[in-house]
Amino acid sequence: METTDKKTIKGGEFLIAETSYQDVFIPEEFDEEQNMIAQTCRDFLAAEVYPNLDRIDQQEDGLMQSLMDKAGELGILGVSIPEEYGGFGKNFNTSMLVADIIGAGHSFAVALSAHTGIGTLPILYYGNKEQKDKYIPKLGTGEWKAAYCLTEPNSGSDANSGKTKAKLSGDGKHYLINGQKMWITNGGFADVFIVFAKIDDDANLTAFIVEREFGGITMNPEEHKMGIKGSSTRQVFFNDCPVPVENMLSERQNGFKIAVNILNIGRIKLAAAAIGASKSVIDTAVNYSNERIQFDRPISKYGAIRHKIAEMVAKVYAVESANYRAGQNIDDAYDTLVAGGMDAGKAKLKSTEQFAVECAILKVWGSEVLDYVVDEGVQIYGGMGFSAEAPMDRAYRDARINRIFEGTNEINRLLTVDMMLKRAMKGELDLMTPATAVAGELMSIPDFGEEDDTLFAAEKKIITNLKKAALMVAGAAVQKLMMSLSKEQEILMNIADMAGYVYVAESAMLRTEKLVSLKGAEACEGQLNLMRIYFMEAVEAVQGAGKEALWAFAEGDELRMMMVGLRRFTKMEPFNVKEVRQKVAQQVIAANKYCY
Repeated sequence: METTDKKTIKGGEFLIAETSYQDVFIPEEFDEEQNMIAQTCRDFLAAEVYPNLDRIDQQEDGLMQSLMDKAGELGILGVSIPEEYGGFGKNFNTSMLVADIIGAGHSFAVALSAHTGIGTLPILYYGNKEQKDKYIPKLGTGEWKAAYCLTEPNSGSDANSGKTKAKLSGDGKHYLINGQKMWITNGGFADVFIVFAKIDDDANLTAFIVEREFGGITMNPEEHKMGIKGSSTRQVFFNDCPVPVENMLSERQNGFKIAVNILNIGRIKLAAAAIGASKSVIDTAVNYSNERIQFDRPISKYGAIRHKIAEMVAKVYAVESANYRAGQNIDDAYDTLVAGGMDAGKAKLKSTEQFAVECAILKVWGSEVLDYVVDEGVQIYGGMGFSAEAPMDRAYRDARINRIFEGTNEINRLLTVDMMLKRAMKGELDLMTPATAVAGELMSIPDFGEEDDTLFAAEKKIITNLKKAALMVAGAAVQKLMMSLSKEQEILMNIADMAGYVYVAESAMLRTEKLVSLKGAEACEGQLNLMRIYFMEAVEAVQGAGKEALWAFAEGDELRMMMVGLRRFTKMEPFNVKEVRQKVAQQVIAANKYCY
């Protein structure tokens, strides 16, 4: 009987455990119903969003609300809402697929993700029965729109330092909320706000469900932003806003925990949306390269342009692979927790919290890949790329916010390492045993073993070695810097980059290996080439980040020994990457779109 511990994998364990391709989900495995949901989203963008992008950016009165209403009628807002509240009740990876497709929708994507994510999920996951019965059905159809009020002028990354206050009224029936929130997406038209405030002199935030109709709410005019201009972004002021005591969400002082857990979901969904947006930009850029004639040839015939196209596609392929791998891990953890008797709402939160490390990594990688893709998209367009009349203008400006949304990328890099180390200290992740083994390996003669020329053998060896490199640097940093490591943000970010590249490169390999098992190597030549292109980037990046970290804290013989180890662990056999890029680009150019 075949056994598998697929459902017992832990978040962050990728760095110390080997994963089988049989245990990962790949986007090629979505079923007919999921693909129909995706096509509904594509059709909606094509019919309702793309023809109206200028009107959306001008914030034409009532337009965004009407688009949300239409999305609600099609069920797009209720994909992850349970059937008992009028939704489709689909799993996490299906909601990731919706985020992926809608991610190409510019400002509309921001409005929808804020509504369905941080606006709706706190009630769905933390609300009591009465709260869910009252709000979730109307949020699922779009009859009510939602916003999330956490950030304040002096509390951004340090969210728990917010000054907004809640005080119980004399009759004990209401909390009176006073304070200021800023950068509130959907603020201009939301009917329901998730508001975070401190009751009296509490140390931690408490969350409240606040309806616009409660009164005591005023707003500044719409913010003028660099990008996502069609997204309503307001400062919101609460002036003795009376909130019924029954509208406290969860328990007193549980607000910060709510904020953190909902942000985990927001991070991985942002990564999915960024990849959807990246594919759209690639489609547009490739189409232009096929139409733009210079020196009597389409510019897609030139090597420099093909280089750009192949690099864009390889990065997207790799991060997409990691997105759905993590999404399936979350789904599997949820199923296990529910089977063990946990409440469904709590299981949703716990399963995502379990993979908070991966969510943080993917938020960084997704947003930075999108930034890379839009920048190269502008370059492929050349002078027209800088014109506000061409599509790259909006794509370039809209992309930039994603490195700030859901916690800046710097914060997420720091969180990646912090969460892994805390789990190690709690005994949830055994990082020290493999880190110690790697340190011992540095003192031994390398075991070259027998050459294995089977497909993926070289890549699996590379992944194993990259993990050793990350463990070596992280272990040495912990041992050398100890309690002061938390203050060494540059070193922590180096380690986070090493771990992130390991996760994304391994995900690309596992996806490709699974595809080859299903279709054969010949049918997967393009995917094999994409994997190899990304591996070269990952190896070079891990070596660079490792070197920078080691130079910052090691010295003398210790430094020399670990530099030898780093070089040993970041070896890759030479291959003609130019030829491989050309093959990938030719395939994409022939299809005239992202085709993987």
